[in-house]
Amino acid sequence: MKKYVTSVLIVLAASAAMAAPPQTTSFTAPMKPKATTKPAPLQPQERRGVLVRAFSRGHNPLQMLNPKAPPEKYGTSQEHVAYDPYTGKPMGIKLLEFVF
Repeated sequence: MKKYVTSVLIVLAASAAMAAPPQTTSFTAPMKPKATTKPAPLQPQERRGVLVRAFSRGHNPLQMLNPKAPPEKYGTSQEHVAYDPYTGKPMGIKLLEFVF
């Protein structure tokens, strides 16, 4: 019997808490004025390299391996080789290069 009375009291207390009117007080935080300065726009960058030449022009990228391919469309090998500035020897291939 004690368990039933305790259960009923808990249910009544919970329902009374849910039926209570909500509190109408609210708090509004002060707002800081928004920044009016706009960030500087990014400058367009020139992209060069083997990957850009192969895939951005809409040509056949396998033709870049062909030594008899026209250099106007696919470029020369000297354009895509990176050289050591001190010795002048080739260091590697420029896959992707950004020019600022």
